[in-house]
Amino acid sequence: MKSRLVLLLLGMCVVCVSWAKVDGYDFVVAADGSGDFVTVQAAINAVPDYRKAGPTRILIKKGVYKEKIVIAASKERVWITGEDGTVLTYDDYAQKPNVFGEEKGTSGSGSVYIFGPDFMAENITFENASGPVGQAVACHVAGDRAVFRRCRFLGFQDTLYTFGENTREYFEDCYIEGTVDFIFGKATAVFNRCEIRSKTSGGFLTAPATPQNCQYGYVFYDCKLTADNGVEAGSVWLSRPWRPFGKVVFIRCEMGRHIRPEGWNNWGKAENERTAYYAEYQCSGKGADTSRRAAWGHLLSDITAYEMTHVLKGTDGWNPLQPKEK
Repeated sequence: MKSRLVLLLLGMCVVCVSWAKVDGYDFVVAADGSGDFVTVQAAINAVPDYRKAGPTRILIKKGVYKEKIVIAASKERVWITGEDGTVLTYDDYAQKPNVFGEEKGTSGSGSVYIFGPDFMAENITFENASGPVGQAVACHVAGDRAVFRRCRFLGFQDTLYTFGENTREYFEDCYIEGTVDFIFGKATAVFNRCEIRSKTSGGFLTAPATPQNCQYGYVFYDCKLTADNGVEAGSVWLSRPWRPFGKVVFIRCEMGRHIRPEGWNNWGKAENERTAYYAEYQCSGKGADTSRRAAWGHLLSDITAYEMTHVLKGTDGWNPLQPKEK
């Protein structure tokens, strides 16, 4: 009798596990308990460290997941896909005290941290829900070869932290919003067909900290620079260099009326004008008039050196524009 009961329970568990599975995914996260895990972090923790056999695919079912998520460096090739309406959110901010009463700081304010290489996210909203309280990171990306497709990044100041030095990141058909320096950091990053939205007047879209030895910083291809209602015309800067060698290039981007005529800001340091590199190529819209741009900016006549695959290839030939592995 006892052995029959054990077999029955085992059979029930097998049924439960197979019912939670979805074709093409290794794990399913569902807040209502219908998946393998109810939290995203639990699914991340279950990914084998330094797995080499292939990517670990995780489906996150529709819902708002309020949790501080860390994808460790040992969690390689984690691929997450969200159903429509999947939001990863938290509400830390730089001045918020930690358990010791110390300020968390910008790096400690993140909602999601990505340290593992070859990460990919599709159809996910990354949010910092703390509001306009200063630096508050929605997504902190430190791993090399990170890919984001059809994702949303919501916040105010410092929304997207492209943290990793000498790392590469690719954003395709994404939406990124904020107020001040809301795309910032050291990584080389390409933004392809993204919407970059300013929420208030007087801010800065980008604040690159490109290392001196890096040829590329941020390259925006065919993006739309938009603004919320009420944002004043000519009030938002394209960029200011967080570090002296910051680099940003806008290629065929549509720039709204909110963009300042000068475009580029030197962050109060005239010497940055000699080291930072800011450029544009065939941009359009009311904010794209370059007749009053800062004199130290550049207008490109040839973008061969800025082809997306060239910018991101590094020494390993990485090409995120190729069809993803099945």
